[in-house]
Amino acid sequence: MKFRIQRTKSKLILIAALLFSILFSITPLFAEQISFSADTMSGKAGSNSDTTTLTGNARVTTESMEVTADSIELSGDEFRNVFAQGKIHGVYHDAGLEFDSERLRYDRKTKVVVLSGNVKLIDKEHDVNAEAQVVEYNQETDTAVLQVEIKLTNKNNICSAAYAVYYKKAQTLELNGSAKVIKGDDSFRAQTIKFDLESEEIEMDGNVRGSVTDEKKNDDNSNPEGAQ
Repeated sequence: MKFRIQRTKSKLILIAALLFSILFSITPLFAEQISFSADTMSGKAGSNSDTTTLTGNARVTTESMEVTADSIELSGDEFRNVFAQGKIHGVYHDAGLEFDSERLRYDRKTKVVVLSGNVKLIDKEHDVNAEAQVVEYNQETDTAVLQVEIKLTNKNNICSAAYAVYYKKAQTLELNGSAKVIKGDDSFRAQTIKFDLESEEIEMDGNVRGSVTDEKKNDDNSNPEGAQ
């Protein structure tokens, strides 16, 4: 069975809700509700899976997350799987996170979202801004795994590595592979760095290097003895 709906946004949600209740009569598998809107909606109901595609100003909203994109596909039992692409912007309301990316995959059962393509992740609560090509965020554990072209900034700290794990609740960052942390004029490099974003304590392991600026010496040089 196939269907296509093209209506104004104000009418789309109501029409879709009525249509799905008639066609599928699915017993809810998830505690949270889901709503959606778009310029155009098309879908297919089959024996193996149901698929709905939202195109043009697509928006999907659950109790914990809101996503807008050029197109969004919903599939699986009770729309378990969400796939979006093209100018994606999302908000995790409970976690206080915002993100932008080119592609998104979200499993509503496991609460895991995978973002890819020029990903930007913002933790407004802790003033953390992260960039990477791939970010996997687990909503249950508040943990983000970052891969490829990583850059994370917090206060006056700039962190980079090939692979990183950001623990939001603990406010710690684990950097692996050419790990680097720049703190103002100081820099630290190692194979692995564990960085506490609150206390700014650093643990390093493997090919450790660093440079630290002596602030007192710089002050003495800028104010030589006897200067008027």
